[in-house]
Amino acid sequence: MNEKTAKSEVIVVESGRKFMPAITAILLGAFLVIGVGFAHSDTIHNAAHDSRHSFAFPCH
Repeated sequence: MNEKTAKSEVIVVESGRKFMPAITAILLGAFLVIGVGFAHSDTIHNAAHDSRHSFAFPCH
């Protein structure tokens, strides 16, 4: 009689390591949309301003 046994592995990821990339992306995105928008350089401000408008994000 032929019997085959399947092996399975379970990979456990710590919850802190699981959400760290998401939190980092959210913070970076918030800085780019909100923080850079208040920069004094007109070029940087206008680029952030146009980006906010393209996402229908109210800015004034």
